[in-house]
Amino acid sequence: MDKKNALRAGALAAGTSLMMLLMSSPAFAVMRDDGDDPGPGLSVVETLGLFVVAPIVLFLVIAGLVIVGEKSMKQKQS
Repeated sequence: MDKKNALRAGALAAGTSLMMLLMSSPAFAVMRDDGDDPGPGLSVVETLGLFVVAPIVLFLVIAGLVIVGEKSMKQKQS
């Protein structure tokens, strides 16, 4: 039974890997579609701001709101 399960798991992993490789072919990115109108690219500063600074600031705002809410709940219970 152990050998059969290992063979089944290997076949599943191989099939999944093959499908992922076939579906993620970069060749589709080369051809432009009708109606494509890409905008200008982002600068390094804009990219860092959008993908690094903005999530950190959003996390800090949400964490701050949670902390303030917890403190107000503790004061009401006391």
